Amino acid sequence: MHKETGNAMRTAWHGMALSLILTAVLSACGGGSSGSDGTSSNTPTPNPAPNPTPNPSPNPTPNPPTAGLPAAGYPGGAAVPSEAQAEDVSSPRTIIGTGTAASCTSAAFVAAVAKGGVITFNCGSEPVTITLLETAKIVNNTGPKIVIDGGGKVTLSGAGQRRILYMNTCDPAQGWTTSHCQNQDHPQLTLQNLTFVDGATSGTNAAGANGGGAVFARGGRLKIVNSRFFRNQCDATGPDVGGGAVRALSQYENLPLYVVNSTFGGRSDLGNFCSNGAALSSIGVSFTVINSLFTHNRAIGVGANPARSGTPGGGSGGAIYNDGNTFHLRIQGSRMTNNTANEGGGAIFFVSNDRSGTLGITNSSLSANTSSGFETEGLPGIFYLGNGAPQISGSTLQP
Repeated sequence: MHKETGNAMRTAWHGMALSLILTAVLSACGGGSSGSDGTSSNTPTPNPAPNPTPNPSPNPTPNPPTAGLPAAGYPGGAAVPSEAQAEDVSSPRTIIGTGTAASCTSAAFVAAVAKGGVITFNCGSEPVTITLLETAKIVNNTGPKIVIDGGGKVTLSGAGQRRILYMNTCDPAQGWTTSHCQNQDHPQLTLQNLTFVDGATSGTNAAGANGGGAVFARGGRLKIVNSRFFRNQCDATGPDVGGGAVRALSQYENLPLYVVNSTFGGRSDLGNFCSNGAALSSIGVSFTVINSLFTHNRAIGVGANPARSGTPGGGSGGAIYNDGNTFHLRIQGSRMTNNTANEGGGAIFFVSNDRSGTLGITNSSLSANTSSGFETEGLPGIFYLGNGAPQISGSTLQP
């Protein structure tokens, strides 16, 4: 924890309304550890964290609802830059399946991911769920572009027992392809027209990979388009873990990780959950979120960061948790509602330790995002420490 913690905490405390009499300051320790949310000796006891039981999809049209589930994305109308659009899959390296649901197996998917390149599916005319018996892992020399396209009909399930997809350029088991694994331009992984459900992970796995119940991505670049994330989870407590759905680290040159026309939660029984950042979590990663929906995601840890005495820590960023130094978060044409955090930032927790990071919200709606501990005055559902004030235009922020 940096020496600035106490002073910044007291400054924030005096700037808040009495109804928000909790403040925090966070400083990253770098290399995959998050920073600090100090709290004062008169901090009220936080609400206890719930302990949910794990439950045993050019720019195409948004995925239709499948089996009554919410569609991918939010009709926010924000323009999607060309680099953020779906990738061309007209010439796949691998087609999973031979026209029937039974032919689309866990083994076939895991093998296709290891082979890399463009991957599509031929599982029949009806939606199909592939329940993974092991985590699918990217091999780092099989790109540079790797695209997995479910055609709006494929659901990948971790069955509440395992992470669904893993990419880590610094994991020697997946191949070192440069001498600077933490900052390389490949693999460039795109996930599009897919649904990720019941992914689960806990503890620290290979090469420091904690968090990311559905997807863990360190190094290279990750892009998510027209996809859905339901009931994914990671550790229930801890200050340095996050990403019930997606955990991202070390994206190349800090170029943005695009999340486009995608849904995280969408219904009260479908929300993602983790100690921090139930939908998206990162250290030093810039996100650009476009025309996407975040609802009913829950940061369920208790004790903030560093953990208050007698607590396990965590509980910040109900939907999005951004930590580190220089990074940027852009929310465009999106909706965030009914997300919750036991500590700070029911919708967004954003702390740039050196105050160089920026937050921008454009043509978006944030409402009913509950911060049970602390948030920034005038920014309901958000805790923010960055470069100046957040840039907000054409948007509504409501308690």
